Amino acid sequence: MKTTEIVGFRREEVGTASSKRLRAEGNVPCVLYGGDDNIHFHAPAILFRDLLYTPDAYIVNLNVEGTEKRAVLQDVQFHPVSEMILHCDFLEIFDDKEVSIEAPVKLHGNAPGVLAGGQIYVKNKKLKVKALPGNLPEFINIDISNLELGKAVRVKDIKTENYEVLHNPQVAIAQIIIPRALKSAQGAEGLEEGGEAEGEAEGEAAAAE
Repeated sequence: MKTTEIVGFRREEVGTASSKRLRAEGNVPCVLYGGDDNIHFHAPAILFRDLLYTPDAYIVNLNVEGTEKRAVLQDVQFHPVSEMILHCDFLEIFDDKEVSIEAPVKLHGNAPGVLAGGQIYVKNKKLKVKALPGNLPEFINIDISNLELGKAVRVKDIKTENYEVLHNPQVAIAQIIIPRALKSAQGAEGLEEGGEAEGEAEGEAAAAE
């Protein structure tokens, strides 16, 4: 998996007023949990760019005043209007302990349904997975080379290696949508074929009389 580094500083105060002050100074209040003790810290907002504004998943190397920890992002809160980062929660990871992350989905292959005029629709761009840190996938490869019109690839179709996908096996990941124009064309063809068959049947009945 990819890694990124965040250098932070311990928080002397924890509370709403302190958090507001830190944000005003361009910092993000954070907490690291999962180890012996929770560590409350803050870090410059610019350091979160690679971590948050990308579809990729990362293991984070945290350096809080010389104390180094490996972690994964578990939760992030944004301001509903300004989209400022309000708070981040990190989970400390250990080589012998499984951890859950959201891994991005990547499609490969040429879907027959797209070649037939359909449109690919990705219903889940990320999937939650669980594994030991060394087995966490950088992304989940989804093969769509057999996907026909109206069909979907589901969680049960994923071939996993040393990790578990934490979703219902029936959850759809990507689907080939049939455009309205194509549906109309197919419907017209069906009516035309039906009309021809009906005419043939009437002709046969008249001949029999």
